[in-house]
Amino acid sequence: MLRTSLLATLWVASGLTSPVVADTFRLTSPHIAEGTQLDAAQVFQGFGCEGRNIAPTLTWSGAPEGTESFAVTVYDPDAPTGSGWWHWFAFNIPADVNELPSGAAVPAGAVELTNDYGAEGFGGACPPPGEVHRYNFTVHALGTTLELDDSVSNALAGFMVNANSLASSTITAVYNR
Repeated sequence: MLRTSLLATLWVASGLTSPVVADTFRLTSPHIAEGTQLDAAQVFQGFGCEGRNIAPTLTWSGAPEGTESFAVTVYDPDAPTGSGWWHWFAFNIPADVNELPSGAAVPAGAVELTNDYGAEGFGGACPPPGEVHRYNFTVHALGTTLELDDSVSNALAGFMVNANSLASSTITAVYNR
């Protein structure tokens, strides 16, 4: 487990910069698109929602030089929690991987964290009735492989991903019920 001093060292070593959104680093998907309503396939099954809870295919290209691994996150900043809602967090995806197929397991060596529903892997959209929420599907090209396991919080993993991100690309879809 990482100690506070190691976290501080990594943050300072990162130059306190935000990840670059590179014009050449692109995330695409045949199942989701910028600003469009998510399909029932990407909606949670439970909590009053009637979806299929299947992660969309995500494909990326143009990773910057020095990429050693990727992280994929799905985050709802509009959830009424005070801290948003993590729908998916996977990291240490090998640098030679450029796609996560719909509903497939992450590749060997990758780590998936428990989402805010309390389950490992993808958890679909399920906002409160009458609310439109944004779902940020993001891929980060990382300049390292993170020395974290599946016991860390999404917040700590997010800190480490952002501190080590060389570039990122996001598709923001929406959903309401």
